[in-house]
Amino acid sequence: MATADERGNGIHIGSVRGAFAIGDHNTVTHHEGGSAPAADPAQEELLRAVRALRDDLSRVVQSPQVTALSGELAETETEIADTGAAGPGRVARLRTALADAGAVVGLLASGAAVGQAVAALVGG
Repeated sequence: MATADERGNGIHIGSVRGAFAIGDHNTVTHHEGGSAPAADPAQEELLRAVRALRDDLSRVVQSPQVTALSGELAETETEIADTGAAGPGRVARLRTALADAGAVVGLLASGAAVGQAVAALVGG
């Protein structure tokens, strides 16, 4: 898109990656490698616990339940990193996946931490 001024000059902006501002008194904040971390302390705690459990699950014998839980953990981590919070639907799916993989999760301290973080978000 180009806008010509009275001298025939114009402004054209093509493809842009990152952050930029045009004009006086503008500010730009760019978070390298993704969004800013979640601002809600409960969401930040959930994010930390999710990352720890994902790491621990990479060292256990895989089963369909562990694979499903790993997928929910990855999607939860992405959602919190992208939007600042895991939505109620995501938290419910994570809670179900935790319960389904309970035999493995119960052996891991990181599993208990995710369970506690989820319980704090849903009220029990």
